[in-house]
Amino acid sequence: MSKILGIDYGRIMTGLSITDAKKIFAFGLDSVPTKNLMNFLESFLVYEKIEKIVVGLPKKLNNKKEILIETEIQKFLKKFHIKYPKIIIKRLDERFTSKIAFATMIKLGLKRKKRRKKTILNQISATIILQSYLTKKEKKFINFN
Repeated sequence: MSKILGIDYGRIMTGLSITDAKKIFAFGLDSVPTKNLMNFLESFLVYEKIEKIVVGLPKKLNNKKEILIETEIQKFLKKFHIKYPKIIIKRLDERFTSKIAFATMIKLGLKRKKRRKKTILNQISATIILQSYLTKKEKKFINFN
């Protein structure tokens, strides 16, 4: 069965998450240096069947896109689509995911030293993005009758 990959793209580090086979739950996968992201994905996609990627869409509070990072994301997505044209690309508003991820780290009891590690924060953010996508997708199919 195929899975869905979540991506919290960052200038320096990119967080990754993945669904279970039934596409119900999102799990943190890894954080990789953004400069190595395509190499990581090339190796990873040999072993995992991914049908779709969900990439965070950075927006400001006024609903406008964050232009600088979005330009980098668009370059990545173009390169990814050329290499993997059969994998569907979805975008999801990622406002507040970093704040939610940081709050989650506190609730989990992670010490300050661990909370400073961007790798954990990015991985949790990617998981939140992917789980939010799964939840929104699920709501479309709820029957209230």
